[in-house]
Amino acid sequence: MSAELNLFLTNQVKHRQLLFWRIGALIAFFGAVVISMMGHRGSVGPNFSHKPHIVRLAINGVVQNDVTQIVRALKQAQGAPDVTGLLLVVDSPGGGVTGGERLHDAVKRFAAVKPVSVSMGDMGASAAYMLSVPAQHIVALPSTLTGSIGVIFQRPDVSAGLGRLGIGVDAITSGAMKDQTDPTSALTPEGRQMLQGIVNDLFAQFVSMVADGRHLTEEKVRSMADGRAYTGQQAISLGLVDELGDEDAARLWLRKRLNIGTSSYPVVPLIPERSKRWYQWPGKKALLTGLLGGSFSSALDREGLDGAVAILQL
Repeated sequence: MSAELNLFLTNQVKHRQLLFWRIGALIAFFGAVVISMMGHRGSVGPNFSHKPHIVRLAINGVVQNDVTQIVRALKQAQGAPDVTGLLLVVDSPGGGVTGGERLHDAVKRFAAVKPVSVSMGDMGASAAYMLSVPAQHIVALPSTLTGSIGVIFQRPDVSAGLGRLGIGVDAITSGAMKDQTDPTSALTPEGRQMLQGIVNDLFAQFVSMVADGRHLTEEKVRSMADGRAYTGQQAISLGLVDELGDEDAARLWLRKRLNIGTSSYPVVPLIPERSKRWYQWPGKKALLTGLLGGSFSSALDREGLDGAVAILQL
């Protein structure tokens, strides 16, 4: 057998082995997805015990607009007599304005009857900061990136590129503004003004939330709200956070607020781990990157963000 033929056969075997591994990994992955979804349907409420305890809610990654499960769980915990407080652990660059607003309102309702403490990790910015401000106490690390108070509406325009390809798109609309969010239509000055008005209104709502939650004037908030992020060290001097520290510091504040003398006081997950959706698994991104490429897994991180977003742009 010639060396060339031997090399060819060896490469063919390796190719088949790689293909077999990828198919097997995909089957295992989507099998786990099905199991996760079954577990998700069977566990939709908070994980309450029968003795007084604090509930812990982790907000990780991009804030999606569909936060119904979390909002419902917070509402149940708010009314549960054995739940005494909320520890909100945030590590997020922000996300959908709608999701951030819904979580903000849910946390605000909870904080009106029971104490809430926030612990920020690497990031607690934009929509993630929005949902944090109703808490009575916000703790951040000195290196945490927070603030980034602002709204962005990204509106792609591919009309010029289509024109160079000889492709024309005619939009038949009921009004001059109806096609101004369509990327195949050119953005007119009137359309830009309309979209800017939407962003300005959402921004005003964000400023009002921060002013109310942090007990600052709207003028003070606007002076800091040009979209920039602040470190935790900078944010504490601006009144955006209350304390520098980690999750233990946030827990300690809750124990003092509740007059709890022991560190063994139960802290229970608000939503059981098994109820996480498949795209929230920590190893999901690495697996999908290896199987399907980086662009596919990156797209999952921004799933559902098809409108205005409040997110730290890095």
